[in-house]
Amino acid sequence: RVLPFDAKDNFWEMGATGPCGPCTEIHYDRIGNRDASKMVNADLPDVIEIWNNVFIQFNREADGSLRNLPAQHVDTGMGFERLTSILQNKDSNYDTDIFIPIFDSIQKLTGARPYQGKVGSEDEGFVDMAYRVVADHIRTLTFAITDGAMPSNDGRGYVLRRVLRRAVRYGRQNLGADLGFFSKLVPTVVRIMGNTFPEIIENEAMVTAVIKDEEESFSRTLDKGLLKFKTMAETIGKDKVFSGEDAHFLYTSMGFPVDLTELMAEELGLTLDKKGFERKMEEEQQRSKLAHDAKTSGGSGKDMRMVAEQTSYLVSQNVCNTNDDAKYVWDQTLDDCVACALFVGRGETEDGIGFTDSISSKDGVIGIVLDKTSFYAEAGGQIYDTGIIKSSNDAAMEVHNVQSYGQYILHVGTITSGTINKNDKLVCVVDYVRRKPIASNHTMTHVLNYALKDVLVTKAPADNNNLIGSSIDQKGSNVDE
Repeated sequence: RVLPFDAKDNFWEMGATGPCGPCTEIHYDRIGNRDASKMVNADLPDVIEIWNNVFIQFNREADGSLRNLPAQHVDTGMGFERLTSILQNKDSNYDTDIFIPIFDSIQKLTGARPYQGKVGSEDEGFVDMAYRVVADHIRTLTFAITDGAMPSNDGRGYVLRRVLRRAVRYGRQNLGADLGFFSKLVPTVVRIMGNTFPEIIENEAMVTAVIKDEEESFSRTLDKGLLKFKTMAETIGKDKVFSGEDAHFLYTSMGFPVDLTELMAEELGLTLDKKGFERKMEEEQQRSKLAHDAKTSGGSGKDMRMVAEQTSYLVSQNVCNTNDDAKYVWDQTLDDCVACALFVGRGETEDGIGFTDSISSKDGVIGIVLDKTSFYAEAGGQIYDTGIIKSSNDAAMEVHNVQSYGQYILHVGTITSGTINKNDKLVCVVDYVRRKPIASNHTMTHVLNYALKDVLVTKAPADNNNLIGSSIDQKGSNVDE
């Protein structure tokens, strides 16, 4: 049956802004032989969505409007676990052979009662909830770490760290697990999924070592956080409200998940000021956003990012890729560079895309895409080059930032004299004096990486080689002058 729905259920968006579009969902009725049309999108376990096809054709602007994308496509996503539950005639994903072997391993490691599939108030002590969280999260971490993501303090790494700590907390508090139990579940995931994903077999020792180290680190943080929480709780007045600011401190400084803080507060008859916590988080996110926007906009307040909409437009205009081979050449100007595209910022032109045919000082911060460049775009942990781009008719641009967007290099800065037109021939003049210490620092990160591998892998005992060596990698550098 084909059923019509409105934008609430059948219009997919990744966030407040960005690519989006209408979607067609495929739902399945586990019971069958009935009219289940009214049960679709009703949050009922027997009628579930198993597939979604999104027609990515619009871009949601900051003002809420929709603009057609120059390049459109279909984004399709299938629910592997849900399809498995249907094929195995199980009411829940967690009752399939994807999860049951992990539950068995959890039970053996923790000594908790066997998994019973209980939810809500029937799940006394949230034991089955803990089973589900631990099993789901060990799968997530095994694959994510294998793919190169590592638990850390920011970005995707911080997401992994929170996932890991949430699982460890559930295991220790709700299942009575000992420290180190979580990493011991990796072999079970490898046994279940390894035939299909051989890379997790190859990285099993490394993944286990990373998770074990994170577990031990969280144990130290957890103990400190418990002491800090106790001190904070003792100062609370008659309102019995644990402040959002204190919860934020535990979250950012001690690695305490906010749900753990809330649970501990409830055990003492306290309530958590969640709005206060969320307000502190918003303030932190706003500071981060302002810092990022200031960097990409050159302090102008304009949005100087070239996202999918801009790069797709350049492709549609047959703008060639930027050749940046000359970034490895030193102490030379690069002549005959063609200004292939002139960018004044997203939303700064009538069509909203941001490209124009001519730029001057009145445009403020601008960007130029060249057919070739000697400027080093920020990459590999190394900060961008700065310098000057000039023309034969005395027009000049000070380059303050250089960023790579797909196959294009965007030089961001301000026009200091004259006017630069599309297709003008320009000269790149890099500030090599500034680049010299940056390049030296970058080289030394590679030297350090080589030394670590030489000492810990090449010269390591044979029995430690695979475990240690596979976890040595160079990433997360921040190399400047």
